[in-house]
Amino acid sequence: MMKMHVGVNVTELEKSIEFYTKVFNAEPVKIKPGYAKFLLNDPELNFTLNLKDEVLGNQVGHFGFQVENQDEVFQHKGRLEKLGFFAREEMDVTCCYATQDKFWVTDPDGNEWEFFYSKGDIENMKTESTYVYKRLGYFEV
Repeated sequence: MMKMHVGVNVTELEKSIEFYTKVFNAEPVKIKPGYAKFLLNDPELNFTLNLKDEVLGNQVGHFGFQVENQDEVFQHKGRLEKLGFFAREEMDVTCCYATQDKFWVTDPDGNEWEFFYSKGDIENMKTESTYVYKRLGYFEV
């Protein structure tokens, strides 16, 4: 069995631990100076935070969780909004050659996390609107 590993560079370890504890709904299994590790079972993921003096640019487009149905999208959105997160909702959008319902949250260093449900495949890649990443979030152009 394999477990995916993702390591994210962060500038504020404590804020990032707080963010990811809430998003993953799980506590880190290890916290050391400049480092935190989450071992998740659902989804199976080894996720680490690595403290850096500076994080330049966004080396990753975004991260995400694909869920089984629209109800799960709303369950996660409601849970995170109750914890104080702003969730940007996109319902019935065309993305990645599929029709999806989704929402987004952003970590303290500007990394976007998408929770989405794919309703079906289609022949188009994007919606009529295109979102362009800026340091403070996505802006419609």
